[in-house]
Amino acid sequence: METDNQTFSSDEVRDDDGCFILLALDRNDHLFDKKKKLLERQGFMSENLIFLKCSMYPEEVDTVLKELVQIARILQLNELEMYFGENNEGTPVDFYSPRNEVEAFDTIISLLDSSLSSCTPAQFSVLQELRKAVIHMIHEYGNVHSMDAKTLENSCEKENCLLQWGESSGVRTSLKVAYVEGAGRGTIAKEDLDVGDTVLEIPLAIIISEELVQKSTMYPILSKVEGMLPETMMLLWSMKEKHIVDSKFRVYFDTLPEAFNTGLSFGIGAMATLVGTLLFDELMQAKEHLRKQYNELFPALCNDHPAIFPKEFYSWEEFLWACELWYSNSLKIMFPDGHVRTCLVPIAGFLNHSLHPHILHYGKVDSDTNSLKFRLSRPCRAGEECYLSYGNYSGSHLVTFYGFLPEGDNVDDVIPLDIDFSEEDNNNVTSDWNTHMVRGTWLSKNQGIFHYGLPSPFLECFRKALFPGLHTNCKGSLEGEIDVLSELLLIFSGMMEKFEDEDEDEDESRTSTEWDVKLALEYKDLQRKIVSSCLTSCHAGLKTVEFALCDCMKEDIRG
Repeated sequence: METDNQTFSSDEVRDDDGCFILLALDRNDHLFDKKKKLLERQGFMSENLIFLKCSMYPEEVDTVLKELVQIARILQLNELEMYFGENNEGTPVDFYSPRNEVEAFDTIISLLDSSLSSCTPAQFSVLQELRKAVIHMIHEYGNVHSMDAKTLENSCEKENCLLQWGESSGVRTSLKVAYVEGAGRGTIAKEDLDVGDTVLEIPLAIIISEELVQKSTMYPILSKVEGMLPETMMLLWSMKEKHIVDSKFRVYFDTLPEAFNTGLSFGIGAMATLVGTLLFDELMQAKEHLRKQYNELFPALCNDHPAIFPKEFYSWEEFLWACELWYSNSLKIMFPDGHVRTCLVPIAGFLNHSLHPHILHYGKVDSDTNSLKFRLSRPCRAGEECYLSYGNYSGSHLVTFYGFLPEGDNVDDVIPLDIDFSEEDNNNVTSDWNTHMVRGTWLSKNQGIFHYGLPSPFLECFRKALFPGLHTNCKGSLEGEIDVLSELLLIFSGMMEKFEDEDEDEDESRTSTEWDVKLALEYKDLQRKIVSSCLTSCHAGLKTVEFALCDCMKEDIRG
């Protein structure tokens, strides 16, 4: 899971008849130049002063809000969204991704709240009206993705014990724990909750951080091990702590599963299913890294310090379990001293990930209350599961470290492409992007000629390599476009052939009841679907270009 990462700066300037809202691009943003160009193409600047009159008609509020949202969307773009959302025509993009949309709303709400805290009575009304309009937009967006959770009758005795323990230690929550169909444990809203509400507050005193290791008997030993990281110390501490009967965190460890079922635990059958995929390579590297790390520590620590590191607590199986615990449940938290530490946060681990989360920012301890607060970025109705964002991760990352693929279309599910051009072609290629990738073309709204649902930087790279010049509906340009699409068809056909070659081997796997084989097949089917969509789009694009070329030649004849 990720810590907060704000990528915008904002402020407001006042005068007697209203105020100026400032939305500015952060000069430290590593995408500053690209975002600046995009802002300018859409008629904005890197610093935008927007005037708010003290009295505004509803339609004026709507106009200002539309402008604020357009700017905020660009300020909050990440690299992937920039790559797939490039718009050379200069027309506003009304949606980049679920993450970007909620972040844009968050940007505006934070700015308005800051302004409202110190505005004059005359300015209060218009700022409040604008805030209400933003909240209305958030509700409209949230209603599309809102649904009641399908809960099961499984007992939550251990989970409720943890909640009671937490509440006795200062935890406050508007959520309850339940078993959710298809997702295991999850958190359900006990009442209707709105934007900005704190749904979970965890005091620092029950957060598992490196301070616990520093107070333990193993710290003097581990601190002398060369290259030992705080995260590794915490992992080794938790391997032992889970077995201590009178541990302060006994009730927390009792709620943890015997197996986390992440990609790190994939067996031979699942790995064989994944051969040839990006996930196979990632899992092999991760497994090799963990095995190497374990061998560097054990059995040496157990042999040299048997009282501190009992062998029965530090087997390979126990080590892998602890790795999966920390990968899947830890949070990176910024403490009041400014340091970011990897921690386990009891109760927060029940929050599941979603592509349309309610909670985006949760990685900073509130210094006033000395607690970690989880606030809503969109409303959550009573009976609805409350979701967290673990981060902007691809399916391969989520399978590897969390053991699932999310429901819905994940805009971060991309396939990187290693394109080799000839030396002559390379001389013609000048691009703002060093790497290229594709994702499901069904995610794109632009399937027309010269676009085909594929990313513009990728297509432009091919055009410049094969025939430098602008793409227009003239005969030469259209003939060149046919060459581009033909090359792309060769690339995607080769990728699809790899899947088809392995289809016969998969027949037996598809009858398997093993959880890891099922998940591996689900991931592979997703990769196949992405490549298939690219092929389909290229075939459709080729027909469109051929029709356009035919019309162009008819015009020439009539000419």
